[in-house]
Amino acid sequence: MGQDKTVLKLDWKPMRILAATIAIVTLPHLPTHAQASRDIELQVGVVQRFGDNPKETVTLQAGEGDRLQLQFAGGDGSPQQLQAEKVTLKIDTPPLDEPILDERVVLSNHRSFESAEHMAARWRSLGIETEIAQPDRWQVWAHPDVYDSPTVRRWLLESLHANGYTQAYLDTQMRDRATQAYWVVDGYRYNRDELAVSSSNRIVRVIEGDPQNPDAVFVYGGNLRLQPNTYGDYTLVNLVPLETYLRGVVPHEIGPNAPYEAAKAQAIIARTYALRNLRRFAVDNYQLCADTDCQVYFGLEHTSNAADRAISATAGQVLTYDNELVDALYSSTSGGITSPFEDAWEGPPRPYLIAVVDSVSNAWNLEVNPLDDEANFRRFMSLETGFNEEEWDMFRWRGTTSLAEMTEFMKRYFRRNDRPINFSEIKEVRITNRSRSGRVMEMEVQTDSGIITIPGDEVRNAFYPPISTLFYIDPVYKEKEPEDEDNNTTENPDREPEKYLWGYTFVGGGFGHGVGLSQTGASRLAELGWSSDRILQFYYPGTQVQPLNEAIVFWRDPYR
Repeated sequence: MGQDKTVLKLDWKPMRILAATIAIVTLPHLPTHAQASRDIELQVGVVQRFGDNPKETVTLQAGEGDRLQLQFAGGDGSPQQLQAEKVTLKIDTPPLDEPILDERVVLSNHRSFESAEHMAARWRSLGIETEIAQPDRWQVWAHPDVYDSPTVRRWLLESLHANGYTQAYLDTQMRDRATQAYWVVDGYRYNRDELAVSSSNRIVRVIEGDPQNPDAVFVYGGNLRLQPNTYGDYTLVNLVPLETYLRGVVPHEIGPNAPYEAAKAQAIIARTYALRNLRRFAVDNYQLCADTDCQVYFGLEHTSNAADRAISATAGQVLTYDNELVDALYSSTSGGITSPFEDAWEGPPRPYLIAVVDSVSNAWNLEVNPLDDEANFRRFMSLETGFNEEEWDMFRWRGTTSLAEMTEFMKRYFRRNDRPINFSEIKEVRITNRSRSGRVMEMEVQTDSGIITIPGDEVRNAFYPPISTLFYIDPVYKEKEPEDEDNNTTENPDREPEKYLWGYTFVGGGFGHGVGLSQTGASRLAELGWSSDRILQFYYPGTQVQPLNEAIVFWRDPYR
């Protein structure tokens, strides 16, 4: 979450003063049970913040021999249609007749949706209706439909601060210009907030900016829709069939050359993950994003024949626990042991997301040697063989950084979280809590103005070089430079050189949060002849692979 220790350890006592303001607020309808049809249409935000940069352009093109079908509302609100080979989306920022107040109460900031969702439930337990948004980082907002006036918002904030919830703040901006999307066809400009785009072959080419930049060109199956979002700009949404979506996910998540059974396992959990997480962007009226805050999705560019075969072979198959889609989390590399859900994020444990030693050769006995013991942990980290990921360069890593570099990095972290920077330098850091699976759960930072506590979920944001929370630190000392002659210092050859704490070496393993399937480990298990079902049982014990059917629950809200 990014708050200091005094904030993180708050007593979540009820606040009676808030109850009078609460109204019933319902989220957009989301399916709760799997449909019988395998090819569910997803809504994926492929350009999420179109308009943040007023000079940004996005060009949509039809395939060779095809034309785009454009649907929009006319000036009188009547439905209009156009055909074109291409359409260019642009942004204008005309001045407003009167400034507009854009304001919200931000209750908390988070690194992940999972932690934000948990904290939204905690805020609701105080009688505050909430919604989850992602203007940059994940945030929990006091619901603007309830707290709908400056007076009410300030009263809420004062009540929160008076009760000790000082991490809440008012995000206020006065806008004197509008952000207006428009699009150009054959030299004619249309000012519209919404545009639906389709083609007869259901393929649209999207160019974000410079068409000469290959990284800016994407090809999407399905249809596209430009629509306003909560932040005053726009989202380009890809309406894409589930199985087509997977073609743009699987080869980019696990790699185009992954062993076949590992690719099948990835297809099953990517399908499961997508269907379970349709609620992520309810505030913006779409479902999923196209980056690592959801799953990496590159459309139909650079698909893989091997991945396509794996998707086809597992069509409609999902991973379940107690007839509910599992929280199908996965990461690049576990470092030799996977992380329980609660070691990475706040929220109730998932019985199938537990610590699994990522080895088929009994490389470590966690029951006998739990990794919350520092000596055990350092011994575990010294092991470099016997694990499924041992040949991968991220299995073990190390990096050294100075206190000065750590100070600047943590200041950037504070700025990203809208937190006041009330320290000048870091004096010392220490790990104060480690989980049974070895993950760092809490670090204390001694600064020139006091101690700041960083929870495990935020450690990778607050510090560099850790790329996982599976690490230990060693202090690095350097000799002080001798004082110059102007200070009349006489060297004493018999005296030990004076040393000072210069920085730390981080020694760790794995890449990412480490929860659920390790993509590196799964590839190794597939090379050993394991089937996709067996791989999934290894990383998600007690789960079941089954075809989508109407009895499967997408997601049960554990907080209501």
